[in-house]
Order: sequence, then C-alpha cells, then structure tokens
Amino acid sequence: MEFVSGYRDEFLDFAALLFGWFRKFVAERGAVGASLEGRWRQLEAQIRRLPQDPALWVLHVLPNRSVGISLGQGAEPGPGPGLGAARLLGDELPLHLQDLSPYVSFVSLEDGEEGEEEGEEDEVQENGEEEGAGTEKVEPQEDGEPATTSRESPQEAKPPGEPEEAEQEACGEDGCRDYKVEDEMGPEKRKERRSAETAPLHLSCLLLVTDEHGTILGIDLLVDGVQGNAGRGSGTENLAPRAYVLLCHSMACPMGSGDPRKPRQLTVGDAQLHRELENLVPRLGVKLAKTPMRTWGPRPGFTFASLRARTCHVCHRHSFEVKLSPCPQCSAVLYCGEICLRADWRRCPDDVSHRFWCPRLAAFMERAGELATLPFTYTAEVTSETFNKEAFLASRGLTRGYWTHLSMLIPGPGTPRHPRGSTPSLGLLLSGDPYQLLQGDGPALMPPVPSDPPKALFGSWQDYYTWRGLSLDSPMAVLLTYPLTVYYVITHLVPQSFPELNIQNKQSLKIHVVEAGKEFDLVMVFWELLVLLPHVALELQFVGDALPPENDQQHFTLQRDGPEVSVRPNSGVSARLNSGTKEKRGRRDLQIKVSARPYHLLQGPKPDLVIGFNSGFGLKDTWLSSLPRLQSLRVPAFFTESSEYGCVMDDQTMAVATGGGTSPPQPNPFRSPFRLRAADNCMPWYCNAFIFHLIYKPPQGGGARSAPDPAPPAPTPVAPPAPAGRRRREKKAGRGVRRRR
Repeated sequence: MEFVSGYRDEFLDFAALLFGWFRKFVAERGAVGASLEGRWRQLEAQIRRLPQDPALWVLHVLPNRSVGISLGQGAEPGPGPGLGAARLLGDELPLHLQDLSPYVSFVSLEDGEEGEEEGEEDEVQENGEEEGAGTEKVEPQEDGEPATTSRESPQEAKPPGEPEEAEQEACGEDGCRDYKVEDEMGPEKRKERRSAETAPLHLSCLLLVTDEHGTILGIDLLVDGVQGNAGRGSGTENLAPRAYVLLCHSMACPMGSGDPRKPRQLTVGDAQLHRELENLVPRLGVKLAKTPMRTWGPRPGFTFASLRARTCHVCHRHSFEVKLSPCPQCSAVLYCGEICLRADWRRCPDDVSHRFWCPRLAAFMERAGELATLPFTYTAEVTSETFNKEAFLASRGLTRGYWTHLSMLIPGPGTPRHPRGSTPSLGLLLSGDPYQLLQGDGPALMPPVPSDPPKALFGSWQDYYTWRGLSLDSPMAVLLTYPLTVYYVITHLVPQSFPELNIQNKQSLKIHVVEAGKEFDLVMVFWELLVLLPHVALELQFVGDALPPENDQQHFTLQRDGPEVSVRPNSGVSARLNSGTKEKRGRRDLQIKVSARPYHLLQGPKPDLVIGFNSGFGLKDTWLSSLPRLQSLRVPAFFTESSEYGCVMDDQTMAVATGGGTSPPQPNPFRSPFRLRAADNCMPWYCNAFIFHLIYKPPQGGGARSAPDPAPPAPTPVAPPAPAGRRRREKKAGRGVRRRR
C-alpha cells in the first residue's frame, strides 16, 4: 500500500479534483448546444426535490483575453510523449509543482501569433517548451467528441489567476497520442501539425459556480473558437444553455463538500446571461436574483475553502462520483465498494496488500486521539477531518510572509501565487527583524525575547508557550514546529540515545538539515534556536537537490545584537564573497549554508547532528544513496515523519539501503497542530508527528551499540472481509492440504 498524504503538494490534489469533476461533467453533459429536453428534463425533476442550501450561490463569468498556455515536453526538443496526465495527476507520487516548470509556461497573446510562430524554433532550442508539445490527445471535447488538436481541447484551458488549474487541464487522462504517426507524414505536413500544436492555447472564458463561502461547486471552460464568439463583448453570447447545464450538474453533483442540494437563491455575474437564465432557473425551484451581480465582492471571511472530496484508494474515483466507505475492520482506508476492497486485500506481494496492513493501520488509527491532544484553544478545529485551513488562516489575518507557505490559495503581497519552491529574499532575511516574516496582518505574533534564560528542558508546547509569553490562542506552533523539534532532539533525544556524545555541553554545533526544501523556505524560523540555546554557536547547512540552484553554496551569518539581527562582517551571501578566509566564530550567531545537491554528493566536515523533516525515504530515489552515506559517517541522524505508516516505510527503506534500521518512532511533542489532508484514507497525519533515529549496521568485526527494544509485533491479520460461504470453502481447502501432508 502507498499513501502520499503529507508529501504531495496540496494544489496538485486540488487540480486533480477540478480535472476529475470537469471530465465527468463533460462526459455526462453531452453535445454542447443540444436540446435541454429529454434526459435533462429528468434531471430537473430530481433537482426540484433536492433540499435547499441556505447559502447564496454565484455563477461567475470570468473572461480571459490576454494569457495563453504553451506546452512542451521538456528540455529535449523534438517529437516525444510530452507531459501526460498520468504524470500530472500523480502516478509519480511525490510530484510537486516545480516539476511542471519544464513543460508548462504562459505567454502573452497581445503581440499576435505570427511573431510567436516565427520565433518558435529559437524558443525550442533555448527552452525546450514549444517543440513536440505532446498536446494532441484523444480527450472529450466540448461536444463530447474526441479532440484532434490541442487548441480545441477544453482541458487545455487556464482559469485566470489559477495557473495550476490550467496546467491540470493541459493533458488528457490517457496522456498524449503516440508520435509514431508523425513518422509517416511528410515534412510539410509534419511542420504544419507541429505549428498548430505549439500555438498558444487560449481559454476565452471560465464559468465558475461557488457558494457565498467560497466552496467551488462546478466549472466549465470555454476554449477560444468553440462558441465562435471570442473577442466579442464579454464572450458570453449564447451561453445560457451551457450555463444552465453547469448549474444543474453543480446541484446534482457538487464538486465541493456536501450532499446534492439546490441554492435558495442564485446570482449571475453577467447582465446578458442573467436575462437569458430568467426563464430557465425557476424550473429548478431556484430563485434568481432580480438584478445581475455587478459589484459583488467577497465577504470578510471569504476563502476558497479546502475541498474535502476524497478518493477511492484503488480506483481513485472521487466522492462526487461514487460513495466511499472506510474498511470495516481498520476504518483507515477508503474504498468505493467491495470490488476495490478485495482487489487491495489480495495485492501481490503480500506485504503490499491490505490483508498485511489492515491490523497495523488499525493500531495507527488508535493513536488519533493522542496526536490530537494539544493545549491550544483551537485544537478541536485544526485537528478535525474537516479542517478548513484557508478559512482558519484568513480569519486570523495570516495571509502574508511565511504564512503563505501554509496556504493553498492565499498569496501574500508581493509573493508568487504559490510560494512552494520560491527562494526566500535575503533582503528580508537580513532586514534586522528576525520575526518579520512570521507576523500576520494584525498585531505582532511573537513577543519580545524573555530576559531570563530558558528552562534547561522543554518537553511540551505548554511549557514553551508559558516561558515565551505566547497565548494558547497563538498559531505560531505551526511554524515553530521546526526549530522546536531541533531543540527537542538536542536537549532530549540525543542525550537519551547517544549519551557518550555529551552534546549539551558543546559550545558549537554543526547541524545538517538533509533533503531540505520547505525548511529553507522557512529559514528565519530557525532563529528561535538562538533564543532557546543562547550560548551555543549554531551552523545549519541545508542540503538537498530540491533547494533552488541559484542558492547553491551561499553562506551567511546572522548574529543577535540585542533584539535585532545583523550580518556579521565579511560574511557574504554568495559563494564568491564567502570563499575567502574563514572568520572566527562567536557565540549567539547562526550560520546558514546552502548546498543544492543530494546529500551523498556533499563534501565537507563531519556534522555533529543530522536532521530531516517529513522524510519519506521511499518516495525519493536519492535516499538510497544518502542513507549509505550516513551509514559511513555514523553520526546521530534523527528524522520526523507525518504518520506512523511513514515511519514503518522508512525503516524498510533503511534496511534495503544499508542493512540497518530505525528506532521505534515516538510522538513528537512539538508536532504541528494542523491536521494534514488525506485523500484516500482517514489516518491522522501531522507535520513532524513522529521522531526516530537511524540504527546503523554494525561494522564488520566490530561491536555494535545496543539498539532500542524492537517495536511489538503487529497483531495477526484477521480474515479478509468475504462472504461466509467463501470463508468456509477456503477453510476446508486448507484442511485438505494438511491432511495430505
């Protein structure tokens, strides 16, 4: 079994949800412009019987006249498979948004297409994004027919302001058509075909149905030329039948959370479309607003709510397509029915089957209450399965700075649309206020540093908050989980597991943060380590190929001068400036180094400690080389995981890579309070939820340090959920074998 909750980019799950709903909508809608009679009459009767939603629903009409999408197959020019939907939607499980950058780019349509076509070959050689785009796919078209060119495919469209959704629509479910056909074409035909394929795609209009709280209920995409009205007026001529069908489908099969329902009232964001729907919407038992929506704006608490549509663990169909139920024995994994449950139960080899994992997952589920036991006033909200993270952040004004790294849809002023993978601004890091990027829109969230020294040991969020002067209503624990976890490892876990190192008496510590990505994006939160360890000189080296290449070999030092931070003299922010003589270090400083390469390729002095956050050893091939490197260094190496399942998988990967293992995981008292979204399971996932350390394989001919007691054996798997008759037949067959023996 494989779960990627807590590892994958949430926006990819969001895009996959949009694409899945839209694909189902296109398949069931039928031909565009078809009569509303027949099967839609039957659907109308069903909708009239639906319960009313007290919330106002809004039909947004969002035109787009200037931005197109350019698709490419990557760095290598020429014909090829391109970017298939299997890659885009997560068959490659640890996929992240930055993985799409070689394939998808956005171009301006205002300069005209001729110039773009003339410069096509040069762009191919430079960027590898135009040639062989791989955009010709057999996909449901707007009228239900297969699309023959990318320009005609509704999945190729880009909602304004939502680039990842556009990328999602860019490739069909079955990937791209085999390019062997191209070999049979003549040079002229091949050139014409490539010219058509590489032309920018244009979404002329997006129809979006939401409720007043921001929950997305349905979308429809109009690709340029489908309606034959691109560039005229608002682009909404003759849209009434199409918009009406979208409204019906949004009520009968809402994309967001909740059962089928119809709104009490509907408002429309286009005057002409409002007039055309006046005679149609009342047929559904829905009241249409008297006037179109002209100056509608979001309410103060409006957010695009985190969508809670879940998927079957086997077939990946969403909850709006089928009814999902958890396994009746472990209650951990979601299935759409007995067929998928049985298929998962009988997977081969046995150790990937649900038969093998079911009792273990049941044990993991029993820890849900323990993981949700936190002292914060908002604990019940943020640990629930229906936690709306965006609404929580927006209600507290946490929409800028480092908080944008937690939000899926709320960008801060001057930040990219999605900050994951962005480079932290050194100007902001060295501006003099170590907590500048930790603040929200309201009052300061971090109080002044206490004058009294910290307690010798902090063992809980309650102890730390009391000393730091933080209110239990403060959400700072979400960001401070990283430095507090490091502090807990230094002051608690290393002395327990490696007492011979005497790490607490060291005056300086060199710590490697391995396979770092998100942690470097939040680098300033590690300043809190200097507050907690004021007499230790710390060097943090962030290592991993997920780090921005432009930051490779950067080195700068932050020094605490009273309440502010200053840059140490002669400590540059680039490899060139830092390549001179080594400066004598003092206390109360934090040195930051960056190595944008896999850990096994890192050269340099041996660290005192290695730490990795939410590691996922089995999800990245570089761990198979990095773990042996750690085995050779034999330094204390501690890692966190977002679930016990991840800890078990990491132990197996360590055994394969080195012959060693991991210590039994223990709950991290400084885990993040935010529960992570799980699409195909109900297990509790939290950032940095568990901690373990590596147990190295003893050197040949040498004694080994005694390892901690092994974890208790898992309970014996119970019989698969099968009909009683089949269980009796299987039992009799087993008895026959024993008798023959």
